[in-house]
Amino acid sequence: MRAEILMIGTELLLGQIEDTNATYMSRALAAAGIDLYWKTTVGDNADRITDALQRGLERSDAVLCSGGLGPTADDITRECVAHVLDAPLEYHDDLFQVIVERFRHRNRPLSENNRRQARLPRGAAPIANPNGTAAGLIAEHGAHAIICMPGVPAELRPMLDGVVIPYLCWKHQISSTIHYRVLKVYGMGESRVDAVISDIISGQSNPTVGLLASRDAVRVRITARAATTEEAETLIAPIDALVRQRLAGLADGIEPE
Repeated sequence: MRAEILMIGTELLLGQIEDTNATYMSRALAAAGIDLYWKTTVGDNADRITDALQRGLERSDAVLCSGGLGPTADDITRECVAHVLDAPLEYHDDLFQVIVERFRHRNRPLSENNRRQARLPRGAAPIANPNGTAAGLIAEHGAHAIICMPGVPAELRPMLDGVVIPYLCWKHQISSTIHYRVLKVYGMGESRVDAVISDIISGQSNPTVGLLASRDAVRVRITARAATTEEAETLIAPIDALVRQRLAGLADGIEPE
């Protein structure tokens, strides 16, 4: 299957907060064997969120969204999903009662705008949030799905790991993992490393080989898909050995990251 992630929040575009959710989601999807092809970041703007959701549905099996599920006027992810799917928002009193109980337990006053968090696009399934007031949602659209989670990392991560990843693996019958190993090559530039192992890079499909330059070293990433991490390591091992053999004597040093 093909997945993409949609990060929602003007604060991300302004650099006010670090987008740790995207990194976490990317790693979790890879570990589950789910291909991630696109990542989009948009601000709290209905037209741009709607456009990103529509594009996502056209090219991906699942669009995983982070953010915009709070109670305030600029939290508009639900409304945008409802518009894209032509599925009007419906109020769910059971979701609101969960919010009421959470505020009561914390002895905090409940604002009327919290009712917005109890509205879901028609036909969408809620994802329980034991760590906050914003329920997530899974809205299927034919063979595709839009999945929304809160932007607070402590709320998103349990939803992703406990509900979203298992749902995607079940729906698309995924029983593999994407695992990688990184070799750090010292004392050689990226272009020189590429010249020495370019045939390995172009000749592999599983594992695949890629390069990434950094200040201290050139990183050679070897990525394999297999049923288990152990099987992926078995696929990676001979490519690792071949890369080391090619670069032996040319680089100052080669070591795993």
